[in-house]
Amino acid sequence: MTDLAMRVAPARSEALRRAAPALLGYAAVRALGLLALALWSAARDKDAYTLLTARWDALWYARVAELGYGYEVRLPNGDVHSNLAFFPLLPWLERLVAQVSPLSYADGGFVVSVLASLAAAWGIFAVAEHVYGRRVGVCAVLLWAVLPVGIVQSMAYSESLFTALAAWSLYALLTGRWLTAGTLALLAGLTRPVGLAVVAAVWAAGIASFVRERSARQAPGADLAAHAPGATARRVLGMLLAPLGAAGYVLWVGHRTDKGPLGYLDVQAGWRNGFDGGYAFARFVGEKFTSFPSALAGVGLIVGVGLVVWLYVVCVRQRQPLPLLVYAGVVTALALCASSYFGSKPRLLLPAFALLLPLARSLAGLRTHRSALVVGAVAVASAVYGAFWLNGSGPP
Repeated sequence: MTDLAMRVAPARSEALRRAAPALLGYAAVRALGLLALALWSAARDKDAYTLLTARWDALWYARVAELGYGYEVRLPNGDVHSNLAFFPLLPWLERLVAQVSPLSYADGGFVVSVLASLAAAWGIFAVAEHVYGRRVGVCAVLLWAVLPVGIVQSMAYSESLFTALAAWSLYALLTGRWLTAGTLALLAGLTRPVGLAVVAAVWAAGIASFVRERSARQAPGADLAAHAPGATARRVLGMLLAPLGAAGYVLWVGHRTDKGPLGYLDVQAGWRNGFDGGYAFARFVGEKFTSFPSALAGVGLIVGVGLVVWLYVVCVRQRQPLPLLVYAGVVTALALCASSYFGSKPRLLLPAFALLLPLARSLAGLRTHRSALVVGAVAVASAVYGAFWLNGSGPP
């Protein structure tokens, strides 16, 4: 074993030891959610595992893993649902699991999501600990676990995988590991369209770093030898790597559909997905006020959107690092301003974990027993809501 390997192994062991409380707490919350889902599903004569692995998008991912791309469904209204809308990294991993084990593609999706959710929790802890300290890191992970739509973290969906890649890419940026950040951003771009948020964070951090270096060089008495060419080369390479995943898949879809670089937008349009600046969502909310019962839902939606915007403003006021602000801002904008299925918007916001850091700081300021009571109560509510939600008729 080399000296480098001997130094890296203890460092990783120490990092895991520091993250252990957060990971154990996360696993406990997720176990509670799965228990609630199992009990609720049994009461409704449904199979909880099927709900996690073989409904809605999970079916599309498993079909891509098994048969590849080219499958589509034509609806009576003329819409065309093509599996080209689903980015390939999760199906690739599902296929890998199925090839090296007796598990099915759906089973593979569940295994990947469970492992990725733990990696995401660790990445969130690493980011929050680096910025605010260990206690805030633990609280950030627990808050991410108890989100009302936290059950998605255990589904054969791509949210957990994407969040893991995004969190560790952001951590790499915060610690100056440009090649790692760019590579993880590339993989995030192969996971979901919102991979653009990770790319934006890498580029924003890179540009800001160049600006700082230029200012430092121009300062009186600057040490020009301190700016190593190798560091600059790694930064540039990381920035160049970052967009290759998303760009590569989008261009491939355009080539496959013979519609050029914008072919992927046509595929999304078949699902009635697009970016309209939030007009369709605002109209959807406005329609809730046409009758009294639905008006309560309209008020709830407005309060929810207001809370998200307020959290982002607090993040800015607390001067979070630029990569986190850019990443959270892009994820939030894409989620709220897309003309997609409106019931999925809470799920689309799931990767925006940086929005939870102000709440994590407040929670960390409480005494341990009080913060435990708060997290415990919210975890129970989240578990019950997740079980109710996943047993419903509409996709999450």
